[in-house]
Amino acid sequence: MKKLSLLGLTVLLGACQSLQPAPKTSLYGEVFYLQRSALPPTATLSVSLQDVSLADAPAIVLDEQNGPVKGQVPLPFHLSYDPAQVKPGHRYSVSARIEVDGKLMFITTEHHAVRLDGKDPQPLKIRVDAVR
Repeated sequence: MKKLSLLGLTVLLGACQSLQPAPKTSLYGEVFYLQRSALPPTATLSVSLQDVSLADAPAIVLDEQNGPVKGQVPLPFHLSYDPAQVKPGHRYSVSARIEVDGKLMFITTEHHAVRLDGKDPQPLKIRVDAVR
């Protein structure tokens, strides 16, 4: 009976280990702008990691950070993704935007490509430009 209980416990523990989520990988950096102006306390920052491979389809968001701005530029961000989601031959990029009271104030205007192969230089520096 003890052997049967031990065998059952071993099978159960093995099943639990296979259900653990895959380890995530991170990208971190900071968002900045060149204008000499302070952000109001109601400003929010959104940074996203996207698969931008398909030209005729919306980008697929792998991770996104949204929230109130704490302090002034440079604004730190941290994105996590599952390496199993990274597909060979696909293109990935990081984009950012700053809104104040729901109105877009700053946005990325350049493509910030990342390879997601573990060799991306970090911290990433993402520039946003004022919306006129």
